[in-house]
Amino acid sequence: MPRLKLGVLISGRGSNLQALIASCADPSFPAEIVIVVSNKSDAKGLDHARAAGIATAVVEHGGYRNRESFDRAVHDVLVGEGAELVCLAGFMRLLSSWFVETWHDRIVNIHPSLLPSFKGIDAHAQAIAAGAKLSGCTVHIVRAEMDAGPILVQAAVPVLPGDDEDSLAARILTMEHKCYPLAVKLIAEGRVQIDGDTAIIDMPGDTDDHIISPSVR
Repeated sequence: MPRLKLGVLISGRGSNLQALIASCADPSFPAEIVIVVSNKSDAKGLDHARAAGIATAVVEHGGYRNRESFDRAVHDVLVGEGAELVCLAGFMRLLSSWFVETWHDRIVNIHPSLLPSFKGIDAHAQAIAAGAKLSGCTVHIVRAEMDAGPILVQAAVPVLPGDDEDSLAARILTMEHKCYPLAVKLIAEGRVQIDGDTAIIDMPGDTDDHIISPSVR
């Protein structure tokens, strides 16, 4: 069966990109990365891609008159490499409605909170300020609204007394590296059906697993 072709968009260190690269290095994984695109030429993630023998491209947003014209240039690169699914991995640009509609249901993003709670770039600080007992990460299908869209995979982690943004972020990042490849795998295996703003996941068996925080003893 052909592997799903991924185009990964990054702006920085490419931590989740590395997790995807590691998963795709397994021949049994049902997806492969065909192109990594960054809007910044000094993004460290580009080095990770090159080291893995993956094609890279830089499309610097400063050279375009508006968001859509930049997105059209990124689109052309993705199409030129045969990408079928777009993975946002620390891509610090809001996508235009044109791009989101053109790639409808074919863009995924990972966000460091249990959406729909704590949207935006300061999700860790929001969780701490709110006194949340649980936070985590969410992989979702992208919609035009920021940090919105059908939820594919979530993982919860405790918010511990004394946590600051860095300590909470590190705990969540460990789960991000597990959730993103899982979400891609589910899509590539045809186990995801999008019904409006809901993702229906074909998972074998039933489970009554649950999380309570603080834990009950």
